[in-house]
Amino acid sequence: MAPILIFAYGNPSRGDDALGPMIFELLEKNKQQSSELSKVDLLTDYQLQIEHAIDLERRECVLFVDASVSATAPYAFYPLQAKRDDSYTTHAMSPVAVLNVYQQINQRKPPPAYMLTIRGYQFGLGQDLSEQAKMNLQQGHEFIKRLLATDIARWPKIQT
Repeated sequence: MAPILIFAYGNPSRGDDALGPMIFELLEKNKQQSSELSKVDLLTDYQLQIEHAIDLERRECVLFVDASVSATAPYAFYPLQAKRDDSYTTHAMSPVAVLNVYQQINQRKPPPAYMLTIRGYQFGLGQDLSEQAKMNLQQGHEFIKRLLATDIARWPKIQT
């Protein structure tokens, strides 16, 4: 098990919501050629579920990656804290709710976690990735590569 988990999620059938899974694909494709990616496990899904709290076990750090209609372009990066929110009762959870579930079932704090939201513009069913989102995807991918080249202890100081 790798010390870092990158969990990229979203629906590939909903236009720019595919940004998370597309980051996953880019990282997966480059995993063999990158020494930084050797310390990373990659995971993707349509949405976060309560069961994903188990995927956080024995991790030093977790990076969630998702598309956002409200993120600053091209992306935003920020730390997350475990917090109970209303999403724990729905079919799709927020990253902070997953961290909270981890904390509840393990009776300890979750690993340090961060969110990378990549700016998306169109999320309609059957839409292709927008041109702006394609540019943001590349910039988000470059940011992740720089992030992984940085010691985890320095991640809280990184500004976007």
